[in-house]
Amino acid sequence: MINDPTNKALPRRDFLTIACAAAAATQLGAAARRQPRILLRSSWQTVNIGDIAHTPGVLALLEKHLPDAEVRLWPSKVDNGVKELLQARFPKVAIVEGAAALQTAFAECDFLLHGSGPFLVAERDVTRWSKETGKPYGVFGITLSDRNYSTKALPADAFRQTINFLSGARFVFFRDTPSLRFAKEQGCTSPIMEFGPDGAFATDLKDDDRADAFLKKHELTLGKFLCCIPRLRYTPYWTIPERKTPFDKEKDDYNEAHKVADHAPLLEAVTEVIRQTDLKILLCPEDQTQMKIGKELLLDKLPDDVRKRVAWRPDYWLTGEARSVYLRSAGLFGHEMHSPIMCIGAGVPAIVCRWQEQTSKGLMWRDIGLDDWLFDMDKPGEVAKIVPTVVALAKDPEAAKKKALKAKAIVDERQAHMVAVLAKALR
Repeated sequence: MINDPTNKALPRRDFLTIACAAAAATQLGAAARRQPRILLRSSWQTVNIGDIAHTPGVLALLEKHLPDAEVRLWPSKVDNGVKELLQARFPKVAIVEGAAALQTAFAECDFLLHGSGPFLVAERDVTRWSKETGKPYGVFGITLSDRNYSTKALPADAFRQTINFLSGARFVFFRDTPSLRFAKEQGCTSPIMEFGPDGAFATDLKDDDRADAFLKKHELTLGKFLCCIPRLRYTPYWTIPERKTPFDKEKDDYNEAHKVADHAPLLEAVTEVIRQTDLKILLCPEDQTQMKIGKELLLDKLPDDVRKRVAWRPDYWLTGEARSVYLRSAGLFGHEMHSPIMCIGAGVPAIVCRWQEQTSKGLMWRDIGLDDWLFDMDKPGEVAKIVPTVVALAKDPEAAKKKALKAKAIVDERQAHMVAVLAKALR
């Protein structure tokens, strides 16, 4: 017999039962008190500073609004120096690489979060997570369009499978409201479906030393230059050797047919900014294919009096250096999306010129109050407004800055809400 604290005798068997129950309760309590563990599926490619920016943006949001969570990154690609970039900024984030590490992450993490992207990029992997673990998942800031499912490489029912899969998510945030409307029209039934800005807005990567050295070399000074980014309608990935992408003659022919007309407004805008203001222009890339495009379609076509005040970056850069340069500029304009996103995320003015081949992602500018900084290159009436809008930004950078900060405030509020929804799902 064993005495309890009240000196009443308990049979040994009952005492052991109580002791085991107490130990189990202690373990459950400890588990309940531990940090929630999130597995972030992101990092799609490294040949584009925008695709790189998705991941540090979401990581920065989680760090700011959910500081008690343990986050592990399950990437597709972190080569070209990106792994080191992420580890330097987020030393506490473990990068899951290899089958054993992934198995451990599946066992130990509580929730899988699919990061921002042009569509549900890692649908197969998130499906695997759901089937193997039975644990919840959610989606932050994607575009949804049937254009991504209209290729011969995907089965005919792939889009319907995606809708069904999204319906099983605890939440889905779409980075543009046309995607949100489309998802609802297609029967998506996730309990929470809302507009949620692209994770790249929250990117805070910087490389000030490289940026300052670059600007000094090209005699570009703080607030006295605009950045301009060119691009073709279809990214010519086949020109990047390491990707080993087959040459696509149909897309190449399409690019050739449109490239001169598509860049004419940018060429004119560069010229007018130089001639009407004291600002300079930096022609720079968002992906590894655009340095050549900028030289061929912009730099080489400029009049001599304009060209001497235009700098051209001949090589690719990573997100930190690019963002540090953007932060020192008076603003940005061009055909890309994620450099403008990073600019607005930092309160830097940014004008977007888009076309139908870029799906609906550019329409997010309307969602954050930047309608008059968004131009459809397929509509002549809108194209005619590009040059005067760029010149107006250059002539009144303070007004443009206020406009950018107002848009940033909208983004900040929505992204804080996104993380709050994630936190509730974790509970």
